[in-house]
Amino acid sequence: MTDKPLGFVALKSIRQGSPDSQATIAEIREIYFKTTKRTIQHDIVHAIELLKRLPNEDERDKAAVYMEGLAQMRAEWARAEKKKRRK
Repeated sequence: MTDKPLGFVALKSIRQGSPDSQATIAEIREIYFKTTKRTIQHDIVHAIELLKRLPNEDERDKAAVYMEGLAQMRAEWARAEKKKRRK
């Protein structure tokens, strides 16, 4: 067992790009896991701004799964809200 924090383990799996790219992807990942129905709109805008910082397509591809997940959550929550209003 190591004394390194848990966040280090997540970062280790994306260690292909530069340190800045790694940190940016890790931040997008964190946004994905912490987003809520209330914060989704702000979180997507924030994640897009972070995505723009990535220097190339390979780095952006690594973040794509989190971006797609955020978009899917937003769509599902919007549908649920729309249904709720109809009732």
